[in-house]
Amino acid sequence: MPFQAGLADWLRFDLDLERLESQVSWKDFGNGSRMGKLARDGDTGLVLYHVRADAPEDAFQPHTHTGGEMYLVLKGTVYDEEGEYPEGSLVWMEPGSRHTPKTKGDTYILTLWPKGVKG
Repeated sequence: MPFQAGLADWLRFDLDLERLESQVSWKDFGNGSRMGKLARDGDTGLVLYHVRADAPEDAFQPHTHTGGEMYLVLKGTVYDEEGEYPEGSLVWMEPGSRHTPKTKGDTYILTLWPKGVKG
């Protein structure tokens, strides 16, 4: 079971979507989801996912996190086999964990991969 902390009661996000569009280089997956690479250092990557509200439920494929994964739900809701994580949720998945995330609504997810992702 992943570690999850709800921060929404005391933390608010004001996403500057106009600035995101102009400054993030997006890779569109053609299924209502896209990823923007924000930073990389060796095997560690920081990415931003955007999943449109009309994206199909299978926009994300099942995958394993070799070194774990930490993500912060900036907007919308993420859910998987283990639970549901609304806006303001900080989630840590242990190394070797596997899941198939899905989203509800227009969703932005800030994701840190210590050692990447494996399909």
